[in-house]
Amino acid sequence: MTTQLTDFTSALARWEAERPDAVALRFGDTARTWSELTRRVRQNAAAQRAEGLLPGDRVAVLDLNHPSCLELTLACAQVGTANAVVNFRLAPPEIVYVINDAAARILFVGPEFAAAVEQVRDKLPTVERVIRVGGADDEYEAWLAARQPDPEVYPADREDCFVQLYTSGTTGFPKGAMLTHRSMLAHAENVATDFELGPDARVQVAMPMYHVGGTSYALLAISAGAQIMMLRLPDPVAILKVLESERITHTFLVPALMAAMAQVPGAADRDFSSLLALSYGASPMPLPVMRACLKLFPGVMHQVYGMTEASGVVSSLGPEDHDDPAVAHRLISAGTSIHGVEIEIRDPATGDPVPTGEAGEIWVRTEQLMGGYWGKPDATAAAVTPDGWLRSGDGGHIDADGYVYVTDRIKDMIISGGENIYPAEIERVLAEHPTVADVAVIGVPDERWGEVAKAIVVAAPGVEFDGDVLLSYCREHLAGFKCPKSVDVLDELPRNPTGKILKKDLRAPYWEGKERRVV
Repeated sequence: MTTQLTDFTSALARWEAERPDAVALRFGDTARTWSELTRRVRQNAAAQRAEGLLPGDRVAVLDLNHPSCLELTLACAQVGTANAVVNFRLAPPEIVYVINDAAARILFVGPEFAAAVEQVRDKLPTVERVIRVGGADDEYEAWLAARQPDPEVYPADREDCFVQLYTSGTTGFPKGAMLTHRSMLAHAENVATDFELGPDARVQVAMPMYHVGGTSYALLAISAGAQIMMLRLPDPVAILKVLESERITHTFLVPALMAAMAQVPGAADRDFSSLLALSYGASPMPLPVMRACLKLFPGVMHQVYGMTEASGVVSSLGPEDHDDPAVAHRLISAGTSIHGVEIEIRDPATGDPVPTGEAGEIWVRTEQLMGGYWGKPDATAAAVTPDGWLRSGDGGHIDADGYVYVTDRIKDMIISGGENIYPAEIERVLAEHPTVADVAVIGVPDERWGEVAKAIVVAAPGVEFDGDVLLSYCREHLAGFKCPKSVDVLDELPRNPTGKILKKDLRAPYWEGKERRVV
């Protein structure tokens, strides 16, 4: 598919002109045509300008999936502002950090989070206004209705950021990846080309909008002129129902969700024949789940590997590699690079390419790369080389056939149920507990989530150590998905001569006999 678009405002205008009465988006009982969606986006743009927002300003969204988030993002593309979508699974202090880091001037809040925002309102100095979205106290519709559609389009540069998604860092502070018209249009073009996604597609958006699996997937559909079916929550029963009843052709899910879907009574009796591509990724998929899903969705599964900094997908393992027993070994790979993406394996110390089959760090070069980390030039320089290569931080190798195998995380990141978890962040919290003398957090296998965090501690001398108390303490200070699920106690942690904890040695007994993968 060739869009020849320069920005997402042009994408929206194209489909309004060509297919004004076709349905662009469905959400629950609501259906909006391309003409109606465009009108609402232009009203949103007018409302942003009436609030005094200027190009470069940020708004923020803290909500479950709702069409307003997509409308805001598209309006930001028109006005020159940017939508910072907040991970609603974060703990309150983490949410405060993200909103303040973005310097958001307006905060849009779903009903589930309104009370929490009230409690931290005085800690959000840049937020001039909070607007409630949905529910009995909705203010968003009135905010839109007060304005006539504004057709004025800010002359956006392809490098302008219009959506900012946050990715956790090894220092514990999330970084805002600035996703631009260039990066998002390139991702949409590349994925649409490889996955045959065009105006006749019916795209299910089930993953949260704070994730590239939500926002990038929705923008992919907008670029292609496809119909979006958005779900408020990634509920397994609802997803299966929508896949069948709405004749979905394309969707993206995470393995933990697919595992739950495979266990829904009667799932195998449903008709999923409309599906052309079911993409999954963002965390390891246990082989029992893989086998169950291949029976449920034969001939359509695509394992994908990607990252926020690359606007989404960079490699894919297609159905032919899933279904052919002769290449069953490829099921633990991340496939081959998609259209428009280069992937190389480099020595993480020198940056030099390594021979085929040898392990190193996965580097990615593509027009899909972010514009950088918001307000963090040093972090940007460390992640993206002057000649345009993104250092992924993932370890792996490429075989002679060009298949990418992601075998470890250079920076010890844990991926659990599609969420990135950095041990250093958890370790800092646990180290503050008076019963802990030393601590390391590692990822261990889990049949449901792919892997989960485990704390390995050395107890402080002369104290009564209780692992349950430590886990409870962790839940008070971190988002639930980041908290360790178990604690082991050792007399001492293994270290190398320079004092660095040997996490490879700590992980080894738990991963013995298992394929440790990231997909």
